Amino acid sequence: MDFFRVQSVKRMRELIDQQVRRTEKTEEVRLSEALGRVLAEDIKVTEDVPSFTRSTVDGYAVISKDTYGASEAMPGFLQVIGEVEMGEVATKVIHSGQAVYVPTGGMLPEGSDAVVMIEDCEQVQDLLNVTRAVAKHENVIRRGEDASSGDVLLYKGKTLRPQELGALASLGIDSISVVRKVVIGYLSSGDEIVPYDTKELALGKIRDVNGVTIPALAKQWGVDVKVSHIASDQFNDFYQKAERLFQECDALFISGGSSVGAKDYTTEVIESLGDNDPGIVVHGVAVKPGKPTIFSVSSRKPVIGLPGHPASAMIIFQLFGKQIISRLGGEEKYKPVTTKAVLSQNIPSSPGRTDYIRVTLEEGTPFLKATPALGKSGLMKTLVKSDGLLEIEEKKEGIKQGDIVTIHYFL
Repeated sequence: MDFFRVQSVKRMRELIDQQVRRTEKTEEVRLSEALGRVLAEDIKVTEDVPSFTRSTVDGYAVISKDTYGASEAMPGFLQVIGEVEMGEVATKVIHSGQAVYVPTGGMLPEGSDAVVMIEDCEQVQDLLNVTRAVAKHENVIRRGEDASSGDVLLYKGKTLRPQELGALASLGIDSISVVRKVVIGYLSSGDEIVPYDTKELALGKIRDVNGVTIPALAKQWGVDVKVSHIASDQFNDFYQKAERLFQECDALFISGGSSVGAKDYTTEVIESLGDNDPGIVVHGVAVKPGKPTIFSVSSRKPVIGLPGHPASAMIIFQLFGKQIISRLGGEEKYKPVTTKAVLSQNIPSSPGRTDYIRVTLEEGTPFLKATPALGKSGLMKTLVKSDGLLEIEEKKEGIKQGDIVTIHYFL
């Protein structure tokens, strides 16, 4: 293979969209447990919502044309013939010149087509003084206006938020088919890497930071994670641990080296997994930090070689891991969570690559204020200080103080 098939960030995102497909496994879950899950099928409306025409205010159901011309100076007069109790069926039929009191959410009587708010009228015994005209269907939700029987309420691939759950609840749906939770595998590699809970650190050894940050990010995004013991710089050990995760998971993320070092087996191991079709698609992304990133697809499963540097690995996983997980989970469209901010100082950059600068965010008007978290790119403390990543596009040679910039939130 040709090493370092370097691609732009834009092209990397395009290739992820092209190569990563939704997992085919689904499961039935209770509506109360469906928050954040992705629908595996279209949901059709089986009944009109609401099932009856109802008032959106406390007031009087009327025939709208009976109120035309009414004002405080010259009120209209209607006869009150009764009221509708909350939760009860409206039994009265309204004719011209008549009105019926209805509470918020109450059913409109037959014959009425609007509601006069209680503050726009005054009842004296059975006489209603109307001081404001209402239009047809004003202060009313008609039967089926929210959803009509036979319509598609939600399409497959929709991520369920509280408002979608509410819409499903309004139809009496108590369980739904969703895409099964994505399961990713994570493997750290390298003879120099030791478990993060190692108390006495030998000279030359490094605690496994990536084995904590990458799974934590993934869990925060709502996926299940399987973490392997650290792989040594021996091909057989590395391959066996990677192969086990590859078989058990929907995607595999490997950290610990993806360059061309003499003892780096990452590329060789990735090429040995599954059917290797199409195999390694990207070996290197024109991005700083994180250039030696590998993206491969084998047996329809994505395999990603992350940089070994903890800060670089976390940033690359934030940029591309979320998109891959989103695609696997069947989300209709991946949308990075970004905001706009004004830059506090000049930042140089090299054209030909996309730079991501760690920044802190402060309140400002009309935009947030973004200040670079200064320090060497490999330092974790700059991530701890940061609220997000400032994106400098590959065509730019830098950005100036006062420029409006795009910030990717850490999520």
